[in-house]
Amino acid sequence: MPSQPTPPDQPSSEPVHVTPSPVALPAPWSGSRVTVVVPTYDEAANLPRLVAQLMALDLPELRVVVVDDNSPDGTGEIADKLAVEHRGRISVVHRTTKDGLGRAYVAGMTHALDEGAEFVVQMDADLSHPVGYVPQLLGTLHSTNADVVIGSRYVPGGSLSERWGLRRRLLSGWANTYVKTLLAMPVRDVTAGFKIWRSSALRVLDLPGIESTGYAFQVEMHYRAFRRGQKMMEIPIHFEDRVEGESKLDAAVALEAALRPLRLRRAEQRRP
Repeated sequence: MPSQPTPPDQPSSEPVHVTPSPVALPAPWSGSRVTVVVPTYDEAANLPRLVAQLMALDLPELRVVVVDDNSPDGTGEIADKLAVEHRGRISVVHRTTKDGLGRAYVAGMTHALDEGAEFVVQMDADLSHPVGYVPQLLGTLHSTNADVVIGSRYVPGGSLSERWGLRRRLLSGWANTYVKTLLAMPVRDVTAGFKIWRSSALRVLDLPGIESTGYAFQVEMHYRAFRRGQKMMEIPIHFEDRVEGESKLDAAVALEAALRPLRLRRAEQRRP
């Protein structure tokens, strides 16, 4: 059964945050076939830095799948060059239509599974998810036999960037409270986008059947895992704010995020 949460969801407001150095994992954990799926749209300034940090981790079997939605700033071309530079460790999925974060993740995860990944990491391309947590996510998955480990802003020790203003903090906190109340889901950070999955868990979730296109994709993935009895763990992370580029959150995405939980609850209640 999923781990039980502890209330409430208020992030830490301490002014100084230092992302820990990556933990050193023992063999055979360090040799796990891990694939990081990174959706991109206009992330030309951030993608090379992210890839360099991922390649520097002491995880020799780590791979990266970049899913680019035909970025006009040339992110797709940069991804192709990085794939040549790190031959065999980076692959690129080029999509001609920008139809949402959820569809990009489904494409990338499907590609990772087809390539034989044992574990799949989700993370943003904008450097808001510190790469140093990846080994900790993997180690927690191994040591707890969890199906998914979530990098959480809202468990004790988790925190948000000091650059987040009060309005953004309140909106994030309200979204988590709203979704958890509606879906009765024992996860503190239900909108989290930084996590690691076992490949077996992803296959059970029926990726082709995922309906959410925007940020509600994160909620739908968590809810499907919860309803299917998967073991869900959360570890604290510090969530950084992007420095380069612009947020992809707009009114349409926010509306889907508000309405999708209602549809998810009805759909799961009808599920045999």
